Amino acid sequence: MEKMEDGSKKKRMTCHLLFCVCTATIGSLQFGYNIGVVNAPYKKVQTFFKNVSLERSGQAMEDCTVTNLWSFAVSIFSAGGMIGALCVGALVNKFGRRKSMMLCNILALIAGALMGLSSACRSYEMMILGRLVIGVFCGLVCGLTPMYVGEMAPTALRGAFGTLHQLGVVIGILIAQILGLEVLLGSQSLWPLLFGMTMVPAILQTVMLLFCSESPRYLLINLQKEDEARRVLVRVRGHEDIEDDIREMNDEATKVAMEKKVSIPELFRNPIYRQPIIIAILMNLSQQFSGINAVMFYSTEIFKNAGVTEPIYATIGTGVVNTVFTVVSLFLVERAGRRTLHMLGLGGMAICTLIVTIALALVMDPCAQQAENLCGGPVVSACNRTIEALSEGSKTSAISSVAVVAVLGFVASFEIGPGPIPWFIATELFSQGARPAAVAVGGCSNWTAAFLVSYCFPLLMNLCGPYVFVIFLVLLVFFFFFTYFRVPETKGRTFEDIASGFAKAASLGQAQPPYLEEGVGLPVSPSEKVQMVEFPGPDRAKSGPNA
Repeated sequence: MEKMEDGSKKKRMTCHLLFCVCTATIGSLQFGYNIGVVNAPYKKVQTFFKNVSLERSGQAMEDCTVTNLWSFAVSIFSAGGMIGALCVGALVNKFGRRKSMMLCNILALIAGALMGLSSACRSYEMMILGRLVIGVFCGLVCGLTPMYVGEMAPTALRGAFGTLHQLGVVIGILIAQILGLEVLLGSQSLWPLLFGMTMVPAILQTVMLLFCSESPRYLLINLQKEDEARRVLVRVRGHEDIEDDIREMNDEATKVAMEKKVSIPELFRNPIYRQPIIIAILMNLSQQFSGINAVMFYSTEIFKNAGVTEPIYATIGTGVVNTVFTVVSLFLVERAGRRTLHMLGLGGMAICTLIVTIALALVMDPCAQQAENLCGGPVVSACNRTIEALSEGSKTSAISSVAVVAVLGFVASFEIGPGPIPWFIATELFSQGARPAAVAVGGCSNWTAAFLVSYCFPLLMNLCGPYVFVIFLVLLVFFFFFTYFRVPETKGRTFEDIASGFAKAASLGQAQPPYLEEGVGLPVSPSEKVQMVEFPGPDRAKSGPNA
């Protein structure tokens, strides 16, 4: 009975905790909004670029130049994200989690004003600069939100709360897709308002943050304000029994005080941090190199082939699938575990990628692809050959329908694991001293991968056509096996348990701490017979090995 009451306390969700977490995830919503906002009105924005050029020089830009300029405006968002991600550590160490989020919103306001006024000022440079600034903001948010949420949440709810960042992202994308409809804000006259709307959640979050608490871990470990940390913990936990949390934080604070400040280079030099930082980097790479952006790029073509007359509504439907399965992941992550869901997602994506590749190869017209290649890059495919599948309407329709199902399955699999988990995994693998630097590295690797995909994918698409997905299929298989052999399970483990596991493994010269189920350690590979160091279970940590 006592254990049941103790368990319910650990999973208790107070109104203040929910308020703090939801306030933080408004930043995630902004990130998603600024990803999705560029899709619907892009032709109107390109027309704006042409008109401004015509007004300035008396000559309109060529289509190829407009396309390249728009691609630059879209891709510079990722470049800004890389800059923002690298600044996370310095910002949170100086200002704390809550104040850092408030300061970040200044960037969102500046970016919203630049993009929203670009048409009135007849300056496409303002649009490009605004995309850069909002990218810096989103890079900071992608580190700050999972860190703040992870430090506020009880251990038993940390994974579910960590998934809220991705939920905010997909809701933001969905809102942008809906508002981008022609009948709403996607018209020729209202598209600047669509981009400027990012100022609204920035103002809302800033006001709400005034009523949020600072992270108790930051207060106790970084500022040594134990009394204030206790008050915050009582408020967010909803009970006075916080001694276990305080004890764990004090133990971690003692270790942090004994260690020198952890810099980014130290993460790679020190064997204690080397393995977890490699895991954090590759988990983030698995998100961007999974091919999610490529599938979304081809989704319109797939929906058209399946007979969908308005692909924008199908895209919104995909956004709904995004949101639904992120909610599913939220409920599963504390039951199935991070590692299991990540592998399940990668495996499902690999299967769906194979189906999409075969379907596209059968129904896609390479000549049409070459005709749409405005900048004249050659498409390596036999445009003079006859594609029999294209003339067989019923067969093409059936194959395209399978492709649509595969696309939706791919998106669902992504949101089960590879979508949400990489965002918060770095916050779980490191102790308080190393966490800011680790989050910065993980976030920067994510944004760098996104930048590379956005720049290289069009080239690869021109070279390989639908077979570009074979590259992502190989990468998905690699990331699946890496997760299986190298990523430990962190479900139900305190930050201190996880960090100690890596430290013990490093001291014994082992490749990794084990992933555990009920305290059972597994070797790193089928041929490895040496038992790995175990993370202590929650009960063992309290009562010792004989309990």
